[in-house]
Amino acid sequence: MIKNYFRIAIRNLVRYKGYTAINISGLAIGIAACLLIFVVVQYELSYDKFQPNYDRVYRVVSSGKSSSGKVSTNPGIPCPAYDALKADFPQFEKIAALASTSESQITILGTNANSDVTTSKKLIEEGNIGFTQPEYFDIFKMKWFAGSPASLARPGTAVLDQKTAIKYFGDWQQAMNQFIKLDNAVLVQVVGIIEDAKPNSDFPISFFVSYETFKQNPDYFNYSPEWGSISSNHQVYILLPKNVTAQSISAQLPAFIKKHYEQSDRFTRFHTLQPLKEMHFDQTYGTFGDHSTSKNILWTLALIGVLIIVMASINFVNLSTAQAVGRSKEVGIRKVLGSQRGQLIAQVLGETFLIVLIGIILAIGIATLAMPFLSRVASVPATISLFSIGTVLFLVAVLISVTLLSGIYPALIVSGFRPALALKSKITSANVGGISLRRILVVTQFSISQVLIIGTIVAVSQMNYVRNADLGFDKEAVFVVPGYSDSVNLARMQPFKQQLLQNANVLSVAFASDEASSDNNWASNFGFDHKEDEDYAVFHKFGDEDYIKTFGLQLVAGRNYQPSDTSREVVINETLVKKLGLKSPDEAVGKTIRIGHQTWLPVVGVVKDFHMNSLKEELKPLTITSRQRFYYVAAVKVRTANLTQTTAAVQKLWEKTYPEYAFRGHFADETIDLFYRQETQLALLYKIFAGIAIFISCLGLYGLVSFMAAQKTKEVGIRKVLGASVGSIVYMFSREFTILIALAFVISAPIAWYVMKNWLQNFQFQISVGWGVFALAIVSSIIIAWITVGYKAIKAAVANPVKSLRSE
Repeated sequence: MIKNYFRIAIRNLVRYKGYTAINISGLAIGIAACLLIFVVVQYELSYDKFQPNYDRVYRVVSSGKSSSGKVSTNPGIPCPAYDALKADFPQFEKIAALASTSESQITILGTNANSDVTTSKKLIEEGNIGFTQPEYFDIFKMKWFAGSPASLARPGTAVLDQKTAIKYFGDWQQAMNQFIKLDNAVLVQVVGIIEDAKPNSDFPISFFVSYETFKQNPDYFNYSPEWGSISSNHQVYILLPKNVTAQSISAQLPAFIKKHYEQSDRFTRFHTLQPLKEMHFDQTYGTFGDHSTSKNILWTLALIGVLIIVMASINFVNLSTAQAVGRSKEVGIRKVLGSQRGQLIAQVLGETFLIVLIGIILAIGIATLAMPFLSRVASVPATISLFSIGTVLFLVAVLISVTLLSGIYPALIVSGFRPALALKSKITSANVGGISLRRILVVTQFSISQVLIIGTIVAVSQMNYVRNADLGFDKEAVFVVPGYSDSVNLARMQPFKQQLLQNANVLSVAFASDEASSDNNWASNFGFDHKEDEDYAVFHKFGDEDYIKTFGLQLVAGRNYQPSDTSREVVINETLVKKLGLKSPDEAVGKTIRIGHQTWLPVVGVVKDFHMNSLKEELKPLTITSRQRFYYVAAVKVRTANLTQTTAAVQKLWEKTYPEYAFRGHFADETIDLFYRQETQLALLYKIFAGIAIFISCLGLYGLVSFMAAQKTKEVGIRKVLGASVGSIVYMFSREFTILIALAFVISAPIAWYVMKNWLQNFQFQISVGWGVFALAIVSSIIIAWITVGYKAIKAAVANPVKSLRSE
């Protein structure tokens, strides 16, 4: 029986080749897209779940609330808080601090700690160096190939993962006991080799240094013994015993804060425990490796995948019910010969199963071809595998659910035909659910398509706005290179700057703490006009006297500060003027400001507001002043002509000036592009999925029009004989679909507006979603539908009526 069902299914699929091709291609593309989305979602949900203590690991995070109600958050805690937590909470099973630096220079010295650094191999490591204690490896389990965690208890020791050891020394086994210098200042010796960090971990650390090294070198790694100093680069993790709850610890933290922190009526401080399982999706505190993912984005992708599968299934239902009229005699004969309704349902479901199975096989092929490109549009590694137990179970679930979703209704319709009507050819569209069902399904399809089209238009428009927005400074052609202001390199700074300025293509040079727009959020308490501290923090940028000129900042009051190696004069921004309640920028000039617990300094100027972070963040109160010890970069403003030659000349001079350092350089606008990596990927995904949705919708529309054209062959012939024009016949085919698309727009527009309005809330500065977005969506949908319908409609309209009416 099953063999017979299979043979009949194959025969029917071959008989209706066109409809079969439409169904299979729509399902294959839809399932392939859904499969790739599943791979991404599965990967994101797997972060750090391989850790055996996954459910018992917590991070101690900080937050605060000012008397004005403003809340601030930080994933780090003050450095001395680690020792205090360890002493005050003996019930912790394990506790470890984990500190980091944004980037460090690595100089490979080999077995001789006194090797010449100018001739040694040099590299730059970004974001993958961590300072920690042996207890860290009790909390986060890792395999050790050489050495042991206890070796990290000593200062001047380091542990590498296998990949890094091979990169540095060629063979990980030769790395043991070798010497490395960090930032040309701090000597460490390799005392251990561990397994490589897994890609699905929020701790992408490949180079561990002992925490004692961090403490003993505060000038290089920013260790601070002050309780008032909190940095996101200093985090603390705890492992709770199985019989201790996070709630019981959290209840004791207010007493801990009261005991150790200086109390203030103007600012209330909090510490809370954040579970490891929440870290990866946290948008408030972020992750240690700064690879957090929004759960909303993840579920949005999953929903899009489901909707695309639904659209492909709708095509199947539409075409199958329309096609059922042509199978009515077959069904009538089967029923007369004794076929039961259950057997007919099984036959139709069998055909559906076969189509879906072929679609899945093709989908696997399409997804395999697309896998190398997946890492370009999603935050997954290029090495991620398509095949896993999860994907097999997913495909089995898709096979069963799509077979039922697509096949059950057509099966019930076909199996319900009355033999008498079927054998007399009295079965019409009205008997197979009528046109109303197909109308509902077409509206559903185009509603989904138009939501994605509107989403794409909004996302692309927002990203274009972000890329082209006036940031308040000149980001073009500013080449940023390292600048060293420590005592060893102090004498090189001015000669390097003066030699750069001798190049006709270099317009200006400034040493600074960071670029005008960066992810730096250096802030502190402050006082203004000899009054007590304000109840909010002020942010800082440090640069020499050419900082304002190099980045094209605009003074709206006063003047620039005078050249100085220390902070003697201060320039503030308009936002700080407003928050201080001053009526105009001129009113701020001549007043004094105290940064942290330093001396009072005169405010000599006010700059026009500029975006010091991404457009996702609000404008912040800011001070700009000189302080040579905080200069970490040199910003070189160059002419846009001959960029390659100019940057090469800058690099050559830099390498001559700093032979013991590794060169790296970038343009300021590249830093800004990194702010929006996730949003840019999302905009690209919207484009891809909108294209897939439109393609699937058009496939279904083409199939329906083809069926209508075949059903109305004689009607079209009669109309032409009676004088109907080609245009009127094309209009007859197009009119109904145009109305359905317009109805779909009425449904989709408010949904898309709500979804994208929420997405835009991620940006403090955003576009307005005006009527033009919706007009473009509906017009493009109608044009696409007309093009799809037009080919078949015109073909039917220009056909010779003699052929269609010959049998009459």
